[in-house]
Amino acid sequence: MRTVSGPTDHVVVIGAGLSGLATALHLLGAGRRVTVVERHAGPGGRAGRLELGGYRVDTGPTVLTMPHLADEAFAAVGDSLHRRVELVPLHPAYRARFADGSGLDVHTDGDAMEAEVRRFAGATEAAGYRRLRRWLEKLYQAQMHRFIDTNFDSPFQLLHPDLARLAALGGFGRLDPQIARFLSDPRLRRVFSFQSLYAGVAPARALAAYAVIAYMDTVAGVWFPKGGMYALPRAMADAATDAGGEFRWSAEVSALERSAGRVRAVRLESGERIACDAVVLTPDLPVVHRLLGRAPRRPVSLRHAPSAVILHAGTDRTWPELAHHTLSFGAAWERTFDELTRTGRLMSDPSLLITRPTTHDPSLAPRGRHLHYVLAPCPNTTAGYSAGTWRGLGPRYRDSLLAELERRGLHGFEASMERELLVTPMDWAAQGLAAGTPFSVSHTFAQTGPFRPRNLVRGHDNVVLAGCGTTPGVGVPTVLVSGKLAAARITGPPRATGARRRPPVTEGQRR
Repeated sequence: MRTVSGPTDHVVVIGAGLSGLATALHLLGAGRRVTVVERHAGPGGRAGRLELGGYRVDTGPTVLTMPHLADEAFAAVGDSLHRRVELVPLHPAYRARFADGSGLDVHTDGDAMEAEVRRFAGATEAAGYRRLRRWLEKLYQAQMHRFIDTNFDSPFQLLHPDLARLAALGGFGRLDPQIARFLSDPRLRRVFSFQSLYAGVAPARALAAYAVIAYMDTVAGVWFPKGGMYALPRAMADAATDAGGEFRWSAEVSALERSAGRVRAVRLESGERIACDAVVLTPDLPVVHRLLGRAPRRPVSLRHAPSAVILHAGTDRTWPELAHHTLSFGAAWERTFDELTRTGRLMSDPSLLITRPTTHDPSLAPRGRHLHYVLAPCPNTTAGYSAGTWRGLGPRYRDSLLAELERRGLHGFEASMERELLVTPMDWAAQGLAAGTPFSVSHTFAQTGPFRPRNLVRGHDNVVLAGCGTTPGVGVPTVLVSGKLAAARITGPPRATGARRRPPVTEGQRR
C-alpha cells in the first residue's frame, strides 16, 4: 500500500465531520500530533445539530448501522463507543407501508423477520427471505475487507479470489433481478432494494454487489444513539480532545501553502498559519479541488447521486402507526427512479422516509412534543431544477409534501407543526455540496472501488482525502472507513486489534 512520503509528525485534518473525526482518532492512536480545522462552531459536518425553538434537530443521517466501525476509531485511542454513547437497538429497524394499505415491520433478527414475512406474504416468501438473508451475509463477507475496507493503488488489486467469489454470488448482475431470485412479492423486493438509492443508482441498474447496503440495514442491525445522531460526532470529538487532539472551531481555511510538491501549511481566513507535515482534506470535492488549485482529469465527468428535500417538523402530536423509521412507499417504483436519475422531475408518486427520533429520546423535543423528519428524494441540480429555482419551488413542494402526508393517513400533520425547517438542494448547494446533493458522487461501476476518486492526490506528496467523495463511498459506515483508510495512507496499515477484527453483533449473538 502506498503512503505519503516524508515526515508525518503533525497532521492537519480539514473538516470535523465523521470522516475527519475518524481520521483524527486513528492518527492520534498511531502517535501523530493532530490539529482539526472546522469552519463550523462544533463537530458533525453533514451529521450536525440544529436548535429549532426547543427541538434538537439532526441535520444529516438518521440511520446508524455497523457501529463497530465507529468503535474501531474510539479503540484506536484506547476508548470505546459504548463508554461514550448509549446505543438503542431498533425493533423494528423500519416499518414499511405500501400504497395498497399493507405494511410490515422490518426486523434485523432472522427469526422475527421470517415470521413477519410469513404473516405478510406466506410461507414461500418466508423461505425465500431465509435464502436471501444467507446470500446477503455471503455478499458482505466477500466484499467488506477486500473491496470496501481497503486502500486501492491499482485496479489490478481487484484480481483476487474474493472477486471470483463475488462473481459466483451474482454480485456483478443487476440488483433487482438478483433480489427477485429470492422474493416474488414486489413489495418485499422494494424493502431489500431501495437502499441502492443511497448509492445513487436505481435498483434495476445497480450492481447486485450494492445489496451489501441492504445487509447493513436489514441483517447487521440498526441503532439509535441517545441524544440523536449528533451524539456520535460529539463523542468522537471529545475522545479526540482527550487523546491530545487540537480543534480549531469556526475556522475557515483560505488556502494551502505549497512548495516542492508538498503542503507546508494551512492558512485560515483569520490570517493564522498552521504549519504541517501532512494534510487530510474531508470537504466535498469542489472545495477540495479549489484548495488544491485544480481538479484531476477524468475521461468522463463525475456523476452525482440524487438529492433530497427534508422537512424537519416539531409537532404537538404524533401518529401511533409511525415507527422510529417508517418507509412510506408510493405505488410507482421504476418510474420514480427514472424521474430521480434520468428525466430530472420531482417524484410524481413519492416514496418517503419518515423518522421520529423522539420515539426513543423524548428529550430531543420540549415536554409533550414530537420531532419528525420527512425525507423526499429529488433530482440533483445537474439532472433537475437548478439551485436558484428551488427558492420559489421549495415552498410549493413543501405544500405538496404535506398534502401527500395527509393522503397517507397522517391527518392534521400541518396543523400540528409548531416549528419547521425545509431543506432543499438550494441549501445543500449553499453548503458547497456539488450538484446540490448531500449524497455526493454516485456509485456507478466507473465510480466505485479503484475507479472512484482516490484518497491519494497526484502531484501532492503529503495530501490525503477522506469523506464520501472518495473511497469507499457514501453512508455513515463507509465514511467512517474512509477516515481509517486516510489515516493508513499516513501511518501505514494499522496493527490488528480485537476491535478491528470484531464482527457486527447480531441479535442472536446478543442474546
